[in-house]
Amino acid sequence: MSRTWIVIPMYNEASVVGGVIDGLRKDFPNVVCVDDGSSDGSQEVARQAGAVVVQHPVNLGQGAALQTGFEYALQDPELDCIVTFDADGQHRVEDAKAMADRVRNGEADLVLGSRFLDGRTKLSPAKRLVLRTAAIQSRLATGMALTDAHNGLRAIGPEVARKIHLTQNRMAHASELIHQVSEIKPHWVEHPVEIIYTDYSKAKGQSLLNSVNIIADLLFR
Repeated sequence: MSRTWIVIPMYNEASVVGGVIDGLRKDFPNVVCVDDGSSDGSQEVARQAGAVVVQHPVNLGQGAALQTGFEYALQDPELDCIVTFDADGQHRVEDAKAMADRVRNGEADLVLGSRFLDGRTKLSPAKRLVLRTAAIQSRLATGMALTDAHNGLRAIGPEVARKIHLTQNRMAHASELIHQVSEIKPHWVEHPVEIIYTDYSKAKGQSLLNSVNIIADLLFR
């Protein structure tokens, strides 16, 4: 049986996270939700759906939740892959399976999801521009020829995960992770994924203005 762990950062996702976990556990029995100070009962919903729940007493941000999830999964001596997966239903289990397989079969140490490698993901022109700009900035800063630098669906081999130490707790953690990967120099590939934008995920997700602010911070830090 696979010893892949799904790591789900979670903050006030009680209305959807149970369904997300149910969909995952048919193929990934090992799911850890890192609850980042939720106040809506997300923790109990996740437990009832079969996930392990690790709790932050206060909201620390998605970067901190991911780092906690990595540290939890790395305690498993038989770990073969970590997959980071969003709690809001934006990611597809089929994509996660294909990405994890590429790590487990030795094709790559790290597989990064990209919504720009096929035409499945529907993006507004403004969001497409922001994401393309972030990818260009990341390429210039790290030398990694990424098409999508801010995609939350990733499959990470254990040896790479042990070397990642996120300190940017908020959304800038995605860029920090790519910078650390560029220094680790694993064998990495991108994989085409579909991001499903629902009214719920759009309401919960990062605003376009925040995306622009992150890019500005990266450019002028």
